[in-house]
Amino acid sequence: MSAENTTQSDVATPGRTAARPGRKGILGRKVGSTQVFDAGGAVVPVTVIQAGPCRVLLVRTADRDGYAAVQLGFRDKPRRLASRALRGQVAKLDSKRARRLTQGGVALPAKADCEPQRFVRELRGEYPGVEVGQVLSVDLFEGVERVDVTGTTKGRGTAGVMKRHGFKGQRATHGVKKVHRHQGGTSMNTSPARVFKGKRMAGRYGNERSTMRNLKLVGIDRENNLLLVRGAVPGPNGSYVVVRQTNMIKRVVAAGAAPVSKKKAGAK
Repeated sequence: MSAENTTQSDVATPGRTAARPGRKGILGRKVGSTQVFDAGGAVVPVTVIQAGPCRVLLVRTADRDGYAAVQLGFRDKPRRLASRALRGQVAKLDSKRARRLTQGGVALPAKADCEPQRFVRELRGEYPGVEVGQVLSVDLFEGVERVDVTGTTKGRGTAGVMKRHGFKGQRATHGVKKVHRHQGGTSMNTSPARVFKGKRMAGRYGNERSTMRNLKLVGIDRENNLLLVRGAVPGPNGSYVVVRQTNMIKRVVAAGAAPVSKKKAGAK
């Protein structure tokens, strides 16, 4: 492309990246675990997730916000328990700042005009056709085979190295006395005379963000807004989760084509 034909849209803006198409996603709450039977009569362990309905609270654009995303809200929160900031997130409130911006000719972003939401998250990417105030349901996952589920794991408090990291512990004989579950040495000596960062030790276990990837979507219950996902998902029953269409694409070798070898040329 010549310099004469270069337009303003072709010039990369510092700090901004091209927005990618967003993956289908919805907010929900883990109900519990059960099992169902497939068409062949085999038992399939599943986790039941109450997904949606979710309100679209905000649509972010690269021009205004520097990145593209949609903001979703799940489960209504009583107004008596919501702060003014939360109420202003979903409805227009009269304030000095709003009046000043309106008088200055600034167009304020649209509001969903709904109740304050308990669980609010943003999904990055471009979502054409999605508008503020729109309600998303489990119908969104029609035709989706596999999903990613993100949640917060169960908090187990302070735990030792055997429970936290799976250490085998020390021997039960030969001089080991009352320290069978202890960590033991940290493999440091006069040099470097310190413990390296990241050393696996006892400490807080759980209560961390975790994502289970590429889980099979077994079924959808549209009447009750339920998703049946094969396997386990992070968090206790009743915890909030984010369900998104997976981006782990499995490569399929065409019929008759030779499989691609990972060995380097000349290797035996």
